[in-house]
Amino acid sequence: MNELSRLYSKQSAFLLDQSRVTADEALVPFALTDTLVGFSEKHQQPILHFWQLNQTMILGMKDTRVPYLRAGLSSLAGNDYQAVVRNSGGLGVIADKGTLNVSLILPQPSDHKFSIDEGYIFMWHWIRSAFEQKGKKIEAYEISTSYCPGTFDLSINGKKFAGIAQRRVKNGLAVMAYLSIEGNQRQRGNTVQSFYEEGLKDAYGTNGYPAVDPSVMENLADLLEQPLTVTEAKEMLGSAFQLETGLLMENRGLSDWMDLPEIKEDYQKQLDKMIQRNQQLKEMQNDLFL
Repeated sequence: MNELSRLYSKQSAFLLDQSRVTADEALVPFALTDTLVGFSEKHQQPILHFWQLNQTMILGMKDTRVPYLRAGLSSLAGNDYQAVVRNSGGLGVIADKGTLNVSLILPQPSDHKFSIDEGYIFMWHWIRSAFEQKGKKIEAYEISTSYCPGTFDLSINGKKFAGIAQRRVKNGLAVMAYLSIEGNQRQRGNTVQSFYEEGLKDAYGTNGYPAVDPSVMENLADLLEQPLTVTEAKEMLGSAFQLETGLLMENRGLSDWMDLPEIKEDYQKQLDKMIQRNQQLKEMQNDLFL
């Protein structure tokens, strides 16, 4: 994080906190990501984006290729979850009122191109600075039987509470993390496990899909052994970012962004792409309730 202080020493960072997005607006954060990455690159402006969804499994593109997708979606519906597919690869994660999605959106300076690992390390160090405590070391390595396993899974004492992904658009970078803060993490794990069991049948745990073991994941609050809400987690992340980078935080609501013509125009284009990407999935889910 100290490197960000050097690269953006004369700037503030914008913060967009969407809180919880309704089911009808579930595609909005994904359309906003690419829009904000473009803005960040153009204006050399770091942006933090916090958002939540209610009772949603966010599918990666690979998840839409399970051979029994309709059965997987039916399983999700039976567990009271809807599904959306994001505009990037990877595998599925759960979003609900106890989870927080965080995007660290950075322009790549002309004299410094961030490596893939560098982007992941920025997010890891930010989360460490916000939450790590004595005896509660936050480590980064793959938890292979978690949902959406990856090299930069974040865990305490071997229990995963967060995962990190990246999206790059031209010279802009979005490093995205989901954090399980509070709530019923075992139910989240069971829900994802059931999706893959039903979606893959006899091929469960093969072809690059995880054999999900709900016991390998836990909430951050439980791992820290202290009460922690999503609201408090956002405050801790904001304070840690300011402390580590020295950048001032400037809050901008969604309406402030939408008042900017360049944002409004690009956002609509990105939203149209997301609607098209999710059309087949939406039709399948609608059929389940006919």
